[in-house]
Amino acid sequence: MKLSTRSRAAVLSTALASTLALAACGAANETEASSGGSGGGSGESAAELSGDLVGAGASSQQAAMEAWQAGFEGEYPGVQFSYDPAGSGAGREQFIDGRADFAGSDAALDDEELTAARERCGGGEVFELPNYISPIAVIFNLEGVDSLDLSPDLIARIFTGQITTWNDPAIAEANPDAQLPDTAITPVHRGDDSGTTDNFTDYLFQTAPDVWTSEPDGVWPLPGGEAANGTSGVVGVVESTAGAVTYADASRAGELGVASVAVGEEFVAPSAEAAATIVENSPRVEGRGEYDFAIELDRQTEGTGEYPIVLVSYHVGCVQYDDQAAADNVKAFMTYVISEDGQSAAAENAGSAPISDTLREQAQSAVDAITAG
Repeated sequence: MKLSTRSRAAVLSTALASTLALAACGAANETEASSGGSGGGSGESAAELSGDLVGAGASSQQAAMEAWQAGFEGEYPGVQFSYDPAGSGAGREQFIDGRADFAGSDAALDDEELTAARERCGGGEVFELPNYISPIAVIFNLEGVDSLDLSPDLIARIFTGQITTWNDPAIAEANPDAQLPDTAITPVHRGDDSGTTDNFTDYLFQTAPDVWTSEPDGVWPLPGGEAANGTSGVVGVVESTAGAVTYADASRAGELGVASVAVGEEFVAPSAEAAATIVENSPRVEGRGEYDFAIELDRQTEGTGEYPIVLVSYHVGCVQYDDQAAADNVKAFMTYVISEDGQSAAAENAGSAPISDTLREQAQSAVDAITAG
């Protein structure tokens, strides 16, 4: 499996890989795997699946992909699986030009890419499944303070440098019970092109437009602050710098402070449940195919228990492939990914939020439709 060492989460341990593989092998020995539980639901037995399965794309999925690989290869040892975490754009390009059977992408296909993808799929439909959901936390290093309530405007003012100390009156007003020191704020952002940055800046652009005027982008748009590459890089800077603050996968917060963000009349902390809920409740992008479940994430939600700073990463593929083996392998892999076992494995290794039953049923309808012709 082609994976870079710049993983956004710890590399899957040998013990975990062995556990997943053994569990999956047990499922493979059953007469037939069910489509909604663990393992592939393609209707093909493990012995009948073979050949290559090639994926490419989002590095955000890398740690989850390691877990999915372990489970899938344990169930289907005849399939040679690889995933190149070259980035979302590269993954979409490799899928569209036929070098990859599916793509992982932190953004849905745009209109031009969708047209090209349909051509790649022989003029047929494309599936886009939001199979990887990760809450993005605002995390900080402030002695004696474990949590803070922050509105979108406060977060935007902190990251634009308009608020420079933690005892600023605006922060103090929102957190009357906190003992806030006069420590200087050091905003830390990603120095590399990042899906996390793209989602974080999209949140600020939608919810604090009077303060945050830069268009959403995977490249940090403002001067100033500290920059570091990768999730490990920004978290490392915050851990070693008193007063530092950044945005990163919630699973990486560790002993650092975590902000709850204003949603309607309440403040919501990042959690798997709250992240999955907003994805489930967000509307689909209009004008797409029956099995295209790209969503318009509702960052301005006021729904109870919804957390709006979320990274949603898709799996993109053809509903109909030219090659039967490719169709069977993609179908089996996607069935494992969306299963409870697959989502649990990803959550354990990557800290992602398991998709809801509603999202699973939705994705299963697309997976069931995958065929060759």
